[in-house]
Amino acid sequence: MPLVQSSYRAPHLFKNGYFSTVYSGLVRRVSGVQQQRERLTLADGDFIDLDWMRASKPSRTLIVLLHGLEGDSKRPYMLGSAKLFNQNGIDAVGVNFRGCSGEYNLTYRSYNSGETDDLHQILLYILANYHYEAIVLRGISLGGNVLLKYLGEDRDRPKEVKLGIAISAPCDLYGSMLELHKWYNRPYEIYFKRHLTERLKHKITLFPDRIQQKDMERIKRLRDFDDVYTAPAHGFESGLHYYQASSSLPYIEHIKVPALLLNAQNDSFLSDSCTPQEWAETSKSFYIEHPKYGGHVGFHLNGSFYYDELRSLSFVNAHL
Repeated sequence: MPLVQSSYRAPHLFKNGYFSTVYSGLVRRVSGVQQQRERLTLADGDFIDLDWMRASKPSRTLIVLLHGLEGDSKRPYMLGSAKLFNQNGIDAVGVNFRGCSGEYNLTYRSYNSGETDDLHQILLYILANYHYEAIVLRGISLGGNVLLKYLGEDRDRPKEVKLGIAISAPCDLYGSMLELHKWYNRPYEIYFKRHLTERLKHKITLFPDRIQQKDMERIKRLRDFDDVYTAPAHGFESGLHYYQASSSLPYIEHIKVPALLLNAQNDSFLSDSCTPQEWAETSKSFYIEHPKYGGHVGFHLNGSFYYDELRSLSFVNAHL
């Protein structure tokens, strides 16, 4: 306890991890969600765009949605969560990490798997300007690692932050990086590398003293991006240092509020170390659910909502 016996039963085709991952990322559509954008200026002059999705009646509870690598607030996994929680009387806000809202961000730095200061600023801003009594953090993939690290850090978090839910989270970034570079994940690696390097080209124009075309030519594999850009842009000595310092794994044992980690056994993005089941066995607040199927953010059900979304709502209802 709190190891959770999963009730997820994948429909036939969705027992294949590759199929469930690709279908959920590229085929799934979610309609009927209205978003209202608000721009937050950060302490360093950069900005983050928040997309609000509100319940039909005033709510005192807010779920803050954090997307994955190269995602945004309009991804189906963000909209599906917001739609379900809105229907159950809970407001939602989709966070677009720096540079992910359709506009390039202003600083050389952007976002990364361990960046929690931006999340902290967002929460303080929301609580200063809106009247919420309870905040739930829900993160997908990279966003899941961010929220778990945030909840376990030694910092003065707002008392209104009551729960955390992480889906398909790479809690061990180094282990996840090794998995993503295996041959069967090559299409995903190419996809992420292409999107990240395309965004980085803009930095060459704005910050020629920080990065040049010759640096771009060093990025042969996805991991090279972290050595060339992520690490130096965010104060790390190397890509390896970034993985070690930004992983949520060492922070999980310090989480005091109820937190759920839902990682599928057939998620090809995650190493075994990303799902530390032994810690959950002795924890009073950290719950792990480790179903056989689900791929990477692919917990499909034959209905409007995915299993991870329904499971998140039940977790919130049980602990708020």
